[in-house]
Amino acid sequence: MFATSDLPERFDAIAPDGSEVRLLLALDRGSLAHFSLAVGECSVPVRHRTVEEIWFVLGGRGEIWRSDDRDNDVTALAPGTCISIPVATSFQFRSAGPEALVAVAVTMPPWSGDGEAVRVSGPWTPTVAPGPGLGVDAGAAEE
Repeated sequence: MFATSDLPERFDAIAPDGSEVRLLLALDRGSLAHFSLAVGECSVPVRHRTVEEIWFVLGGRGEIWRSDDRDNDVTALAPGTCISIPVATSFQFRSAGPEALVAVAVTMPPWSGDGEAVRVSGPWTPTVAPGPGLGVDAGAAEE
């Protein structure tokens, strides 16, 4: 009944935001995944409809923009940084160091599938293509 997982050598999927995803473990109330964004790349800005996340940066450097009805913030990302992305928070991140930006993220509840992430307007121009299952938010900028 106990689960064990090793980090896969290759990514399992491309997230709706364009980052590479390696799936780790999932339980009824949450899941854990490993994300990476190559050096110099910028994600697609998104908002999650029903899930919230906690990220812990393992490697690389970069920035994340988060915005909701009350706050609008850009936070530096470096190894050891831990951030939250509450439900309905718009966010976008970029890798700015000599190594890929790498993080693990807990998603609560587990990822619900296509349409969970919707595209929104963000502060930076994305450099990666969105992954499958990305929805479109009313009023979001189209490229």
